[in-house]
Amino acid sequence: MLNNDILTAVKNYTENMTNKVTLVLQTGEHKKRAELHSFLTQLCSVSDNLVLTERDEQLRSPISFFLEVEGERNGIYFSGIPSGHEFNSLILAILQSSGTELKLDSTLTKMVQKIKDKLHFEVFISLSCHNCPDVVQSLNQFSLVNENISAEMIDGGLFKTLIDERNIQGVPSVYLNGELFANGKIDTAQLVDKLIERFPYIVAADGNEPLVLQDITVIGAGPAGVAAAIYAARKGLNVTMVADRIGGQVKDTVGIENLISVPKTTGAELTGNMQAHLSDYDINIKEFLRVDRIEKGTKDNNAWKKLHLSSGEVIESKTVIVATGAKWRELGIPGEKENIGSGVAFCPHCDGPFFKGKDVAVVGGGNSGIEAALDLAGMVNHVTVFEFLPELKADKVLVDKALAHERITIIKNVAAKEVIADSGKVVALAYENRASGEIVKHNLSGIFVQIGLMPNSDFLQGIAERTKHGEVIIDERCQTTEPGIFAAGDVTTVPYKQIVIAMGEGAKASLSAFDYIIRES
Repeated sequence: MLNNDILTAVKNYTENMTNKVTLVLQTGEHKKRAELHSFLTQLCSVSDNLVLTERDEQLRSPISFFLEVEGERNGIYFSGIPSGHEFNSLILAILQSSGTELKLDSTLTKMVQKIKDKLHFEVFISLSCHNCPDVVQSLNQFSLVNENISAEMIDGGLFKTLIDERNIQGVPSVYLNGELFANGKIDTAQLVDKLIERFPYIVAADGNEPLVLQDITVIGAGPAGVAAAIYAARKGLNVTMVADRIGGQVKDTVGIENLISVPKTTGAELTGNMQAHLSDYDINIKEFLRVDRIEKGTKDNNAWKKLHLSSGEVIESKTVIVATGAKWRELGIPGEKENIGSGVAFCPHCDGPFFKGKDVAVVGGGNSGIEAALDLAGMVNHVTVFEFLPELKADKVLVDKALAHERITIIKNVAAKEVIADSGKVVALAYENRASGEIVKHNLSGIFVQIGLMPNSDFLQGIAERTKHGEVIIDERCQTTEPGIFAAGDVTTVPYKQIVIAMGEGAKASLSAFDYIIRES
């Protein structure tokens, strides 16, 4: 299962392990156990500090194992074969268990360490899901910093009965102590928000080292935010970056072929490259956190802007660059929000496998919608595309492919009206024929929403002017209507939401902020 190149790479990673890590595999019979045993045997062969043992530990299944350090469980469990996107989760868990520095911000680490309750997280994943590893890896780190927390990755493809029992139709799906905690399109920042909601005492900022007055604080870490932070750091400025995740929407992009000088790449690869570039500079990165609000400061008290974070921290900064990007736009119809993760989805790559052999819908006839339909058609029984306008907006080459596909039907000039569910599962979509006004009920099992993006700008309410669509209004220098606050990328009024444009706008915003600091200091 693991080729020589992979094993060589893992061997290099494990050379600096300081603690011996034992992988304890549950005994018993399972059709996939021999494959898992071979997988783990190969993995452990690369280092004397990796040991595989088999014991009856009353785990979930004979294809379950946990990590043990110095004879003690460290709270990290895997049920299934962590290959594909989850292979990195296993390797990181091993290295971090052995003493490799965690990737958690110090403030977030202190927050997690304050949790006193016993928490066991179950993370249901699909090996094709590129969002799932972030959640798995973060919860694994939570387990390492707090002995009260444990986390188990569960491959939904190998535990179908459990998936059916819990009506899981989307990944990642996170359960806490046996109850649904978060599902659908979630990330680590949202998990942190939910932990804060449940345990509000963890946000107390006592013991946090105050930052010196920052020159530039960048909010967001997509292409625009990363470009802005790097340009600012190269000027020798004090720079802090606050972001829910490095990469932003780019991380969800499968193929990228229009980033000039890079003929082909993926969202995951580009995100890795951006993160590596950031690490070359002295940038204070506060990941998995959110800016709740910005307070206008005054130069008289040496606090030009105050940023209030979800962690309870307050950052004082001379200038701010907003590069928070956009999120998937929702339909806003009855039954949608309450069924996200239970039949309503936004990522065909992540959740498509859960609808194998079933009928699904894609709402939206732009490029993303038709691409989603083509992707899903290889997994499901049939895809029906619903488009609001009389004609599709997607490129002709994509439309031609969809029209020629026997598993895709396209219905135009219709408006989605209601998501209908029964016993916790989506069973139909009600839509209106816009020409006749007729309401039609279309039976199906899943609905993939692909109707564009919405700017992440709510926290700027009352601070900087926005359009009726939520886009932050900027001038040619990326200056917002509030002096000292700049904005760049998909969150702004700049047309053509493209990676290369966002990077350029981020660089421009940083240079404008630098010029502002010089003039106003």
